[in-house]
Amino acid sequence: MATLQGQPVLILREGTQRTVGRDAQRMNIMAARVIAEAVRSTLGPKGMDKMLVDSLGDVVITNDGVTILKEIDVEHPAAKMIIEVAKTQDNEVGDGTTTAVVLAGELLKRAEELLDQEIHPAIIANGYRYAAEKALEILNEIAIPISKDDDEILKKIATTAMTGKGAEVAIDKLAEIAVNAVKMIAEESNGQVEVNTDYIKIEKRQGGSIEETELVDGIVLDKEVVHPGMPKRVENAKILLLDSALEVKETEIDAKIRITDPEKLQKFIEQEEAMLKEMVDKIVNAGANVVFCQKGIDDLAQYYLAKAGVLAVRRVKNSDMEKLAKATGAKVLTDLRDISSEDLGEAALVEERKVGDEKMVFVTGCKNPKAVTILVRGGTEHVVEEIARGIEDAVRAVACAVEDGKVVVGAGAPEIEVSLKLREWAPSLGGREQLAVEAFATALEIIPRTLAENAGLDPIDVLVELKAAHEKGQKYAGVDVDTGKVVDMKERGVFEPLRVKTQAIGSATEVAVMILRIDDIIAAKGLEKEKGGGGEGGMPEMPEF
Repeated sequence: MATLQGQPVLILREGTQRTVGRDAQRMNIMAARVIAEAVRSTLGPKGMDKMLVDSLGDVVITNDGVTILKEIDVEHPAAKMIIEVAKTQDNEVGDGTTTAVVLAGELLKRAEELLDQEIHPAIIANGYRYAAEKALEILNEIAIPISKDDDEILKKIATTAMTGKGAEVAIDKLAEIAVNAVKMIAEESNGQVEVNTDYIKIEKRQGGSIEETELVDGIVLDKEVVHPGMPKRVENAKILLLDSALEVKETEIDAKIRITDPEKLQKFIEQEEAMLKEMVDKIVNAGANVVFCQKGIDDLAQYYLAKAGVLAVRRVKNSDMEKLAKATGAKVLTDLRDISSEDLGEAALVEERKVGDEKMVFVTGCKNPKAVTILVRGGTEHVVEEIARGIEDAVRAVACAVEDGKVVVGAGAPEIEVSLKLREWAPSLGGREQLAVEAFATALEIIPRTLAENAGLDPIDVLVELKAAHEKGQKYAGVDVDTGKVVDMKERGVFEPLRVKTQAIGSATEVAVMILRIDDIIAAKGLEKEKGGGGEGGMPEMPEF
């Protein structure tokens, strides 16, 4: 609303809410901090879990930052930006989602203190950018180089990623499974190790105990053999992967077939049967004794396949077909006309097994599988889900470490080291930016502080001890949450991939800078509000959970 010669001029639509300047910044920072506080208590080995209930009454119990933030229903736009940080961290690294969010919240909290001292947001943003660049340099300097054959360190990385996620019962076994899975699918090209974790399938099945979780050197399908007359076990399997249906094709155009007497009908049916028989004969002649079909298999084709002693599975997902191709070396065929024995894949055994109360098809004993399956077991659905999330984090963390060849220690040690080095470096900047760099250094202390708080320790005592140890040159000193003592984390074996820290600092800084630069929020009136569902304006002052 503006006035021209005393006349009001309507510029924004009626009901639009506008927040300007310091109020806008305060509101955004508050929303971001509330999100960070929501997940802060889950950080670290002693972090607590959250129970999330959706509108349908489905329950998720988790300790995983990104899972919590995906499940909660948030309305405030700044809060949504913070959730994006967790999603990015999850996509890029797979672990460290809570760290990234907590760090972003703390950066904004420290920035607010500077804003109260009349320091311009642009100066804070510049200082934060300088500090983030310097922090990444420092992290690279203190990183420990490793190779993909350092099994002990890789297992420790997997253990660190899973600690606190309910997997402690069988953590050594699960860590070994995660490392072996990554090493199986790792491929080298141009001296670089590449690990595509999409080729590690995590199949969940409740029943049994966590100890029964296993790594299968091939693929496990949540499917049954289509026909009861088919063999349930095939050794030395020759596998055909088919992308088209084993059915008589319908014409693409609208066509009518007019049959005038029963003999013609009989011939018509016989012709269809002959076409199906010909399809099955081609499969058998090529030497295939196992067929995985992405689409349907006609009842008669099932009968012919069963008669030929071929094991068949239908309606296999596209992603599973890709994994089967990687594991067995088979080509996915779209047409049976040019089928040959070279297109078939191999596996030592394909069999249908009962797991829990459902049947599954196991393709095992592949020669050099570049796709594997981890079959996760556990007493209840919620346990299985949480263990699977822990294993996924471990697999992604190990993959990052193998690809980058660099790790850092955990337990708050790198954050304190970076914080210390940033404080030493800040005065060299001159100008007001150094205040922002010092604020950045203080913000990094939130990680060891939170680890201590979540373990029931005194955070101030822990921080004082940590700083003293790092000032003496003990760059691997971190907080032992079991004893409350400051110990060498390299000796203790608490490792994380370097990328977890660099990505968390990078994305937390970016989102903090972006939120700081906003000084005007213009919110259109929400549709629900127009229908009478709530107060004025389309944006609440606080994120709603």
